[in-house]
Amino acid sequence: MSLDPRFEQLQTWLRTEAGITDYEIAPASEDASFRRYFRVRYDATTRIVMDAPPSHEDCKPYIRISALMAGIGLHVPEVLRQDLQQGFLLLTDLGERMYLSELNAENVEPLYADAMQALLCLQLHGLADLPHYDLKLLMTEMELFRHWYLERHLAMQLSKSDNAIIDAAFAYLADTALQQPRVIVHRDYHSRNLMISTPNPGILDFQDAVIGPVTYDLVSLLRDCYISWPRQQVETWVTRYYHQARQQGMLSDVSESMFTSWFDLMGIQRHLKASGIFARLNYRDAKPGYLKDIPRTLGYVIDIGKDYRVLEPFINLVEQAMARHHD
Repeated sequence: MSLDPRFEQLQTWLRTEAGITDYEIAPASEDASFRRYFRVRYDATTRIVMDAPPSHEDCKPYIRISALMAGIGLHVPEVLRQDLQQGFLLLTDLGERMYLSELNAENVEPLYADAMQALLCLQLHGLADLPHYDLKLLMTEMELFRHWYLERHLAMQLSKSDNAIIDAAFAYLADTALQQPRVIVHRDYHSRNLMISTPNPGILDFQDAVIGPVTYDLVSLLRDCYISWPRQQVETWVTRYYHQARQQGMLSDVSESMFTSWFDLMGIQRHLKASGIFARLNYRDAKPGYLKDIPRTLGYVIDIGKDYRVLEPFINLVEQAMARHHD
């Protein structure tokens, strides 16, 4: 790291602006963006330093949404010091026990119960003037699948009829997303961004929050790109969440079958986006580690999509693409 100018700049900031002189520093976590996180140990305590280059990242949404979420009782890092000009934040440390590292069949029920309770709190009380998950954003996200996964990663030459099938599926998925009640959406509410902590869970990586579909974060959690659970178990959790939300005064005019259908289709939209991002991380950002998560992620698309006849031509196309992925 000695040949890393940003890292040297960050350490200078720690010593001069944050007043931390005698410390140990090490990488804390990877991120799929330009942000980096370091854990700083000093005076028998630890802190996290976020390095967010201002040319690529804006720290202001992180600071604002951190305060919003803490204000409604959710466990998020507190911003202790900030330097927007240089792109550095000093944060409280929520620990090293990531959900993804510790989830298993024995503890998933209580851990997911905590995560769903926190999500319900966010949806009930997290009112904010945030960007909207609109048609343009939904379509832009799905286009990542066409461009980065099909055309770039698989080198598929899409025909006019292929593109028409993809266009129709994207329009259908976006339309069903836009039909849903709108709440605050974390956008990456899954096992890599949830920490086992007290109170549980600790929530990370919320700076891209928007106002959008009610099922988005739930499907991020329960049909996670990094870990999967039996379909029947997932459906039981969805039903439980639906009834908890109804009891809290949400979803009063939404049937359980409608909610489940929205959940399924929202998941397909998200998993198409994620697959495109995983491919893009490899080719654009030299981060190949996410490619291994594409088969699981598109596996959800095929498994769930087969229940929706309107998507049959598209699911056939995805299956053919997946066969090429494994060749």
